[in-house]
Amino acid sequence: MIQFDFEYYRPQSAQEAVKLFQSLEREGKKPAYCSGGTEQLTLGRMNVIHTNAVIDIKDIPECRTLQFERHHLALGSALTLTEITENGGFPLLSKAAREVADHTARNKITLGGNICGQIFYREAVLPFLLTDSKVVTVGDKGKKRYLIHDVFDQQLKLSKGEILISLLIEERYLHQPFASIKVRQRWDTGYPLATISALEIDGRVRCAFSGVCSYPFRSAEVESALNDEALPVDQRVEEAINRLPGPVLDDAQGSAEYRTFVIKHTLFDILGMLKKETL
Repeated sequence: MIQFDFEYYRPQSAQEAVKLFQSLEREGKKPAYCSGGTEQLTLGRMNVIHTNAVIDIKDIPECRTLQFERHHLALGSALTLTEITENGGFPLLSKAAREVADHTARNKITLGGNICGQIFYREAVLPFLLTDSKVVTVGDKGKKRYLIHDVFDQQLKLSKGEILISLLIEERYLHQPFASIKVRQRWDTGYPLATISALEIDGRVRCAFSGVCSYPFRSAEVESALNDEALPVDQRVEEAINRLPGPVLDDAQGSAEYRTFVIKHTLFDILGMLKKETL
């Protein structure tokens, strides 16, 4: 049970939501956007987050888009992971989304909720990092479009009150060879030890990681090592691990040593699937 009371709002447009956020902020109510609400409920019960006003954006039409526009697939931030999986327009994203939580939870977890969440896994962002996707937002200065790499650094960094409306993926990326592997210690629906998603573009492998460090990431240095064909595959993988951007997680899910073992063998599997390479 959530231990605090809050006001609940359900605006019908992005502009209305932004104006409402600004008004509530001026009143000192610490407003928060939500779409699926699963994380707010979980963290609220744990007293990790607190807000006096919740602005539910799941009925905003701009946040529910799922269509092609100007050679891009546009996916609204309020689409559930189940809707994205069933659509299948972006197979890599469908694979990554299908492995987040269980089916019941995926019926409520939204694309934007996963990407903007506080829980550090946020696997749904990995395919967008791999495809140099664009992020569409609405804030007090109107609609903006960013390259995802300009606004995602460990987390999505938007201005206060700015709403993630949708993400755009270039059509040419949608059906490239891909692999996505999620390794858990025990259960099919438990938190992962590591998730690695990969895409092959023009003979080069791109990789993005979740559960490896305390944030999801894509690293040019790691990719450079994995694609260095002057080295045998085992040395490429070792070098890639040496170039990870932060310490490997050491937590209740698994020790840093065990995670490193998992990462190493998952990268071997990724390269085997995409480049048909073996030790």
